Amino acid sequence: MHTPTYPTQAVVLAGGQGSRLRPYTDDRPKPMVEIPGTGTPIIGHQLSWLAAEGVTDAVVSCGHLAEVLQEWLESTELPLRVTTVVESEPLGRGGGLKYAAARLPHPELPWYATNGDIWTRFSLREMAAFHAERDAVATLALARPRIPWGAVETDAFGHITDFIESPPSPYLINAGVYVFSAAFTDLLPERGDHERTTFPGLARERRLAGFPLPNGAYWRAIDTAKDLTEAARELSAAAPPV
Repeated sequence: MHTPTYPTQAVVLAGGQGSRLRPYTDDRPKPMVEIPGTGTPIIGHQLSWLAAEGVTDAVVSCGHLAEVLQEWLESTELPLRVTTVVESEPLGRGGGLKYAAARLPHPELPWYATNGDIWTRFSLREMAAFHAERDAVATLALARPRIPWGAVETDAFGHITDFIESPPSPYLINAGVYVFSAAFTDLLPERGDHERTTFPGLARERRLAGFPLPNGAYWRAIDTAKDLTEAARELSAAAPPV
């Protein structure tokens, strides 16, 4: 019986400005912001999660206040090997991803990538198996976030039948977690946004897969101060591993 092999290397994109999280990001990069009550910055959670999923080497792409993140990484006991890269000039999301991927220890093997503002837990190994089964070049994790407003249901005649507070979105979104085959790196632009170039091309060729997050998996993008407050409340109530 063939035993599947899973990626052991990852890129974490941690260079965003985090302008909507000010004042939290006035003196630290966005991935260094802590969810109240956890005592762990977002980047610390991500690295622990990656290590628990079998990752031994991570490349962290730094940008805004890079030195603060680098100092934290150097002074913290981490569960995996970490290398940092800093773009000398803005390369865009796709160019930055390609620049960081060049530092992966095994360029001939698949790799994970994650946006630096995501707080989540699910089985990356299951996602990697899904990716391999579909022979995809790239696989995106897909989340179904909750709509931040209350929704109204009506019947065919126009009578209101129910009010639903923050219902799940009818659409899946890119959850900011990826599995990439080794060949994906060469498809990335040297400069620019891969989500406008590389991903659409792969989708047309049916080489881009989407992995829906399992039921019950926690996921939240930390973009605003409100996200911090709500994440703290949700994590306290659900008590998932952090």
